[in-house]
Amino acid sequence: MDLIINLNKPKGITSHDATAKVKKIFKAKKAGHTGTLDPIATGVLLICINKATRLSSYFSSLDKEYKAVMKLGEVTDTQDADGTVLEKSDGIEVDETMIRNILKSFEGEILQKPPMFSALKYKGKPLYKYAKKGVNIPLEPRKIYIHHIEFLNMTVPFICFRTVCSKGTYIRTLCHEIGRKLGTGAHLFELERTAVGPFKVSDSLSIEDLVDIAHQGGIYPVRKKASLELSNGVYSMDNALSWMPGIKIKEPLLNAVKNGAPVRVKDCQDFPHDIKNAENIKIKSPDGELLAIGRLQSDKNIVKMDVVLASQ
Repeated sequence: MDLIINLNKPKGITSHDATAKVKKIFKAKKAGHTGTLDPIATGVLLICINKATRLSSYFSSLDKEYKAVMKLGEVTDTQDADGTVLEKSDGIEVDETMIRNILKSFEGEILQKPPMFSALKYKGKPLYKYAKKGVNIPLEPRKIYIHHIEFLNMTVPFICFRTVCSKGTYIRTLCHEIGRKLGTGAHLFELERTAVGPFKVSDSLSIEDLVDIAHQGGIYPVRKKASLELSNGVYSMDNALSWMPGIKIKEPLLNAVKNGAPVRVKDCQDFPHDIKNAENIKIKSPDGELLAIGRLQSDKNIVKMDVVLASQ
């Protein structure tokens, strides 16, 4: 049972604990999430089960969409509502036009310094462990991309906005920087991840939903049908990679692919011309089983295997 779960993470638990719950529900040998959501946050948390854990990097690299509420007038050490207030502003004088303009100023490629209270590692240890001891680690700003940021509504001191951004974007840091630019200070008050690539929160499942599915045996009868979408929110590896183009190989090459050997383009079937622009390619057997993920090396006219999923 190699699945990708679109979990609607509840507020108040870590992504690690949410993943552990899903692992237990499906009695999986392995499970891992594809991008941390802080305990304060809710929404889309993609969880890979068993062999699907080998695909996590393809999901973690997808753009994310968030709906955020920030609170003006308070700066916290964690940049969110769980932290200790460090600064307070008595008077908050803002209007919608000012906020819209400042939000728009963050669109495009920007540099963002990761927060100290984060799971990023320094010398093998998460940054938050240094932060809790008062140790400040010098961090280099990283390039991120804000594709879109949109004002939704406001009831001062609360501002609600939606954003679509690249991997590695910290929304609480974005709120912190917006507050600095407004001159009021701010921190993240509420956060919902509404999408990861094509995975929407409207299609996500709660932990209770997953318990019902597992108890009803809704997954097990179709576990061998690799190309079948199992249910809304629970996907086979093939369907979860819906944005990735695929090719089929000829029967004599099955063992070669399973051993990770590259294959020549001329030995593949159904090879679309526009696949040359694809970053990654699904490699399938003649009957449609997902065997591997590869890359086209057009100069050598071969497809090289990056991740082999099928076993000998």
